[in-house]
Amino acid sequence: MRTTRLAAAIVLIAAGNMSFNAAAQSAPSAKDIAEMKAQIAALQAQIQSLEDRSQDLEARSDAQSDVNVEQAKANESLATIDSLKKLVNDTKLSGRLYYDLTNINDSSKGVKTDKSGFAFDIKRFYLGVDHKFNDQWSMNLTTDFQYSSAISSTEVYLKKAYIQYKLSDAFVLRAGAADLPWVPFAENYYGMRYIENTLTDRLKFGTSADWGVHAGGKLAGGAVEYAVAALNGNGYKNPSRSKGLDFEGRLSFAPTEQTVIGVGAYSGTLGKEKQTVNALHTANRVDFLAAYMSGNTRLGVEYFQANNWNNVTSVASDKASGWSLWGSVGLNDKGVTLFGRYDNTDVSKTLDPSLQDRYYNIGVEWPVAPGVKLATVYKHTDQRNTLRSKDLKTDEFGVWGEFRF
Repeated sequence: MRTTRLAAAIVLIAAGNMSFNAAAQSAPSAKDIAEMKAQIAALQAQIQSLEDRSQDLEARSDAQSDVNVEQAKANESLATIDSLKKLVNDTKLSGRLYYDLTNINDSSKGVKTDKSGFAFDIKRFYLGVDHKFNDQWSMNLTTDFQYSSAISSTEVYLKKAYIQYKLSDAFVLRAGAADLPWVPFAENYYGMRYIENTLTDRLKFGTSADWGVHAGGKLAGGAVEYAVAALNGNGYKNPSRSKGLDFEGRLSFAPTEQTVIGVGAYSGTLGKEKQTVNALHTANRVDFLAAYMSGNTRLGVEYFQANNWNNVTSVASDKASGWSLWGSVGLNDKGVTLFGRYDNTDVSKTLDPSLQDRYYNIGVEWPVAPGVKLATVYKHTDQRNTLRSKDLKTDEFGVWGEFRF
């Protein structure tokens, strides 16, 4: 704008000089004066036109600047939205809640214990977060909530906390607290974890997760599956350091889509050997499972044999073995299922050969909604030896439930 006005002033001065010079040479006629005025008027009109065009260009420039600013803001907002969208799409939340309302009749040598009575229990509550960084790297964090009778209070643990690298379906590596090779495998085919732990987990001859390095994968189109782990040995509730590592492995084969055969093994000191505590025995366990699963129809058998599982630091040695048989069948097309299970275990074959643990349950399960199911169940546990120095009985009846998302 200032440049335009300066140019106009220069033009007017030049025109004035021309008029002055002309007047100095000879007196202009009326006609000359009229022509000069016309020229000046034309110049003024051109100057005004230039000023108008300049103002229009400045206005457009300011408007474009505003558009650029708003576009930059919009781009930044879109980038933020895309980042949030990717975070949401690559992160999954999951949860499982096991609960029951039951009556328990628990006795030791014929005398009722404080475990007897009615209660509503939250057996387990798992809350998990899975995040995928890319096709190879991901992570998982899963909390475990339960009630502990030892401290008469609720507790929260890290059930799983690991980083995962997936090269392919044939090789997946995890570092941290993750599922162990055997117990989760057996739970998958049993299908009733919310009602009862599987055989080795129920009798504390195994656990479902531990801290360490885990590897596994599927071969032959998924028909063969393997899992191995090097562990602390204390279980996921206790990540403390031990002197050496424990090892667990499993190999399974699925002849058909509905059937599977699996074998497993464990060896170590269960985290009990420290720098100042020597292990007198190594705990060993072998496992076998064969199962059929098609919809609500399931049939399976699990067997284990353990050496020195509870005698790692004691002089005496001991053995245990047991088997579990389970089955279920759908009663109608709405998912109502009749199921049952029977366990028989020699708990102490060397130190107390007659000591046996017998457990069975029978019940009916029905789905309430997607992810929600209930079951009416009767359970019985009987652990005793010939001399009745150990005589424990538990009868439980009520409603069990699972909520899953």
